[in-house]
Amino acid sequence: MQTIELLYGVFSVSLAVAGLSMVAFAVRAYRRTGRRTFFHLSIGFVLVVAAAIATTVSAFVSDFESIRLLLSVNYLFSSVGFVFIIFSIIGR
Repeated sequence: MQTIELLYGVFSVSLAVAGLSMVAFAVRAYRRTGRRTFFHLSIGFVLVVAAAIATTVSAFVSDFESIRLLLSVNYLFSSVGFVFIIFSIIGR
């Protein structure tokens, strides 16, 4: 394994841990308050983290082939996730 691949893996794991922590905080806030905005926030973070994890796993499984497809799918899920996050911030 090359150094860049190792760094990519380490950063992906740290992103996943931080993102899943945000999901846990949003779910806990939703359970405490019952506000739908926290539900939308947690969905957004789940999609962003899922995109990151799926891209990392797919990249290593496919030996970093089809990078354009991997990044396109990543950006699709990340964009939808960020739409949910934005909706949770501006929604009532």
